[in-house]
Amino acid sequence: MSTTLTPILTKFWDDPQSWTLETYERNEGYQALKKALGMAPADLVQMTKDSGLRGRGGAGFPTGMKWGFLPPPDGGPRYLVVNADESEPGTCKDIPLMMAAPQFLIEGVAITSFAIGCNHAFIYLRGEVVHVYRRLLRAVEEAYAAGHLGKNIHGSGFDLDVTVHAGAGAYICGEETALLDSLEGRRGQPRLKPPFPAVAGLYARPTVVNNVESIASVPPILLHGSDWFGDMGTEKSQGFGIFSLSGHVKNPGQYEAPLGITLRELLDMAGGMRDENKALKFWTPGGSSTPLFTAEHLDTPLDFESVAAAGSMLGTRALQIFDETTCVVRAVDRWTDFYKHESCGKCTPCREGTWWLKQILGRLEHGQGSEEDLDKLLDICDNILGRSFCALGDGATSPITSSIQYFRDEYIAHLTQGHCPFDRKESTLFHKDRVTA
Repeated sequence: MSTTLTPILTKFWDDPQSWTLETYERNEGYQALKKALGMAPADLVQMTKDSGLRGRGGAGFPTGMKWGFLPPPDGGPRYLVVNADESEPGTCKDIPLMMAAPQFLIEGVAITSFAIGCNHAFIYLRGEVVHVYRRLLRAVEEAYAAGHLGKNIHGSGFDLDVTVHAGAGAYICGEETALLDSLEGRRGQPRLKPPFPAVAGLYARPTVVNNVESIASVPPILLHGSDWFGDMGTEKSQGFGIFSLSGHVKNPGQYEAPLGITLRELLDMAGGMRDENKALKFWTPGGSSTPLFTAEHLDTPLDFESVAAAGSMLGTRALQIFDETTCVVRAVDRWTDFYKHESCGKCTPCREGTWWLKQILGRLEHGQGSEEDLDKLLDICDNILGRSFCALGDGATSPITSSIQYFRDEYIAHLTQGHCPFDRKESTLFHKDRVTA
């Protein structure tokens, strides 16, 4: 695997005015849309299938196949909804993309809408990121003014309106059907499936729900071809992706690289660990809802199949890096706090299970309880996994079960010493000269 980065979506992020339409058009912006408008929609869907583009929101479902699930046109409306509700701890690729180069997303929305026969698309954004909301609104205004959106786009006869909607800040709304309920003005809770959104989604009409990065990847694929995209990555996980490195690394940030690159290679590009004397202890390959990896997984190719075979999920490529100063029990306890708080309460396994997980983990972190609590944790996780209404419950169990698998001795050390054996300051301070009382 080459260690060469592939700056495509991140190519001009360092431009002083990277978010403007002018900058985007200097970098091949909207050439793909003009090309798309001269093609048959069915050919665009087939091109996306041929490229091997898989959903960049976590699940990795083939994007073109999802578009192909829409039923034949019946004269009624159909919708494209972009899931921009990036909310999971450690996940930070879509927000920077929308801040630095929002026109990638908007052009992708226009091409996708034309391909699926949609005349009104929605971008559902996390409500707390007001600065991103304002930037997206301005980018949509610029696209309308330039004729890339609106009526009779570039004389093609195709009409498209784009609505940017700010949610109220609920992690559950990252689940596509909960997002649709929220977009319709209801409480964000997952729907029973089937029917799937492709058949009855937004306003009970055929709907495609895709992640920001998935849609933003469409213009470069159309412009440069399916073969160009397929030549990057691996045989089954094709193309490039944004890998977000955070935590105990010298140069955290976004690294756009072919799928199949390893953490060892990414760490080299990021300058290594923050302290060369502190070894890598554990890391997440796809955000806090994916099972933990350890130093033994440094050379696992970061593609969907390889990560799954090693016992985790590629997810959103949110690589949170933790060195040996970190208490794994405390890290998992903090993540469980998040999932307990963000559970929508619709189903019993997740609503009750996450609450009990937090009670037990909180005890263990403070050196209380007994070793039997570890088995109780695993038992509760077993009763949540695969039994909750949506994947939130499943995600809440992943860091717990994997941390007990790899670090059971550390849990027991809390019990034998009667307190957490780690100094919290050590894991949070990046420079020793910043040590404060």
